[in-house]
Amino acid sequence: MDRWKREGLRSANSGLRNQIEHLLDSYEQQQPRLAEMFRQLEAVRGQANSPDQSVEVVVDANGVLTDLTLTAAAVRKSPDQLARTILDAVQEAVGRARAQHTALTAPVAAELDDLPDLSDIVDEVPNLREVRTFFRGEEKRAE
Repeated sequence: MDRWKREGLRSANSGLRNQIEHLLDSYEQQQPRLAEMFRQLEAVRGQANSPDQSVEVVVDANGVLTDLTLTAAAVRKSPDQLARTILDAVQEAVGRARAQHTALTAPVAAELDDLPDLSDIVDEVPNLREVRTFFRGEEKRAE
C-alpha cells in the first residue's frame, strides 16, 4: 500500500472516529435528561369525566384503565348507556395521556432528529430510528 492510500485511510478513520465521538458525547449529555423523562413518563396519567359527571376514569401512559369511579347516576343508566359513557371517558383520558407523552418527549425527539444515525456513518450497525419512533409515540399508535 502506498503512502497516499495509507494517509487517505488514516484521514477517513480519523473523520469516522470524530463523528462517532460526537454522537457518543451527545448521547452521554442526554442521559440524565432521558432518565428524568422516563421517570416522568411512568407517572403520566390521563383523567376524564363524563359530561354528566357520572363516570370518572384514569388511564396510565399506555392507555390502561387504572381507576374507575361510578356515581349513583351512572348505575341508573342502561347497560348500553353506561358502557358508552365509560368508553367515551376512557377515550378522552387516553387522548390526554397521549398529549402529556408528546409534550414530554417532543424536545428529545427533535434533538435526536438533528443527530445522524450511526447506520448513516457505518454500514451494518444498529440504528436509532426505533428510539426516535418511541419518542414520537408512534409505536403506540401503530398497535
